[in-house]
Amino acid sequence: MRLAATEYARFLDVLRSLSPQDWALPTCNTGWDVRTLAGHVTGMTHMSASLREQLSQVRAAKSRGGVFIDALTDEQVRRTANLSTGALIDQFAMLGPKAVRGRKRAPAFVRGRAMSDEQPINPPTEMERWTFGYLIDVILTRDTWMHRSDIAEVTSKPMTLTAEHDGVLVRDVAAEWASRHGQACSLTLTGPAGGTWSWGSGGPSYELDAVQFARIVSGRGEGEGLLATRVPF
Repeated sequence: MRLAATEYARFLDVLRSLSPQDWALPTCNTGWDVRTLAGHVTGMTHMSASLREQLSQVRAAKSRGGVFIDALTDEQVRRTANLSTGALIDQFAMLGPKAVRGRKRAPAFVRGRAMSDEQPINPPTEMERWTFGYLIDVILTRDTWMHRSDIAEVTSKPMTLTAEHDGVLVRDVAAEWASRHGQACSLTLTGPAGGTWSWGSGGPSYELDAVQFARIVSGRGEGEGLLATRVPF
């Protein structure tokens, strides 16, 4: 939750830094400009902050049918579409701390339960079922971080990165990536969020920027060899 609090604060800083022209820039998320992306993140944060909002969003998404996560994000975009950019920023500023408290309150028996819907890892062939704990403690923070990266990518504004925050998130992604492919390799990631790790011996070596590594394994870039292994965000 310390990472979550920092990430919400950094995402808020990004929203406050955007020019009127930035909000209309298209992102790598199909059909989403920066404004739409920010609406999704705000909606997801609202879902984390309020049990009533969570139940309402889930009910609306299930009524839409199709892949649940796609229906959910569409619902979040719809619910925030009529907000001005100023009102959206104000709402996100209010919701971030509430979302941290809401996520922290989730009891252990809830965290240990499996979610009812499979989540897309590399759709349509790779799907998997998560626990609520994985969603609450890992994915919700990773998702916000990756969308902060999406905005940095299209606005060409430097992404705020520190070893104490982003380095921890990237290290966790690297460890999960290694566990998912299960093969010997070494990995060197450069930049403030980077590090060097090895698993086993005799495998391939990879060296690239830490943020670009995360973007590649998220599916936002093409990865060769073991870099084709997806990690959920």
